[in-house]
Amino acid sequence: MVNDPIADMLTRIRNACLARHQKTEVPATKMTRSIAEVLKSEGFVAEVEETGEGVKKTLVISLKYKGKQRRPIISNLKRVSKPGLRVYSNRRDLPRVLGGIGIAIVSTSRGIMTDRDARQQGIGGEVLCYVW
Repeated sequence: MVNDPIADMLTRIRNACLARHQKTEVPATKMTRSIAEVLKSEGFVAEVEETGEGVKKTLVISLKYKGKQRRPIISNLKRVSKPGLRVYSNRRDLPRVLGGIGIAIVSTSRGIMTDRDARQQGIGGEVLCYVW
């Protein structure tokens, strides 16, 4: 049993990128599914597939690399809001990651989205993680 599935997901992706793996598996939950879809739409991962059945469902995330040295597209992932210390931000105070190069993934009342989308819609929420 994992106490923090988001941190577990980010760690698995980070480790797979550092080891230059093509794919990584993450236990499937609604939250991890939504975060993976945001990463896919922003171009950080190539593909997200759901495998398994029942309670044993997993997400297979295909990672992206660039160049002949196969440098990972995702250079870093950082968990911001943790189970012991939640971090909330209103629409005016949403963080900009590396001046807009990276993204902050935010959990809002309208679902999981990037900081740019939340700013456009004029809503705030819980800042889950930074990706750059």
